[in-house]
Amino acid sequence: MTQTAEYEIIRRFAAHPADVYAAWTRPERFARWFGPRVFTTPADRIVLDVRPGGAWRATLVGEEGFEVTLHGVYREVAGPGRLVFTTGDPDNPGEGPASVVTLTLEEHEGGTAMRFHQFGVNTDEEHAEQAKQGWLEFFDRLAEHLAGQATSSKVSSRP
Repeated sequence: MTQTAEYEIIRRFAAHPADVYAAWTRPERFARWFGPRVFTTPADRIVLDVRPGGAWRATLVGEEGFEVTLHGVYREVAGPGRLVFTTGDPDNPGEGPASVVTLTLEEHEGGTAMRFHQFGVNTDEEHAEQAKQGWLEFFDRLAEHLAGQATSSKVSSRP
């Protein structure tokens, strides 16, 4: 029997929506925040074909050569305000968990309000809670990356 679970995370970032969108859609930026801190996500192991029907794939590398690859397909691309993508194949998930993520970015008080909604199939509430906790760590890293980008921009814009 297929089990479903869903949740939403709302985060605010001190960066313009276009910068947040770039962090989601440019491999060199995605590599700096995607994944748990115990992994690296090399930019050359990331594919982000950001268009409806385009694939995304990211390989996370851990200690002693351990690797895990996450992947899916973009369903909607309306940047810099909205991305809808899958993890796995929710239309044909087999035995594994799969989901649809809807990401919206809106300008908010000089920064960005990011709404992340994930609806999963072949997953139970426990797995959904673990996934949510993982995304929260990813988004902490995203906030750090965006703060570093803002600092770099300020430094490089000085005469």
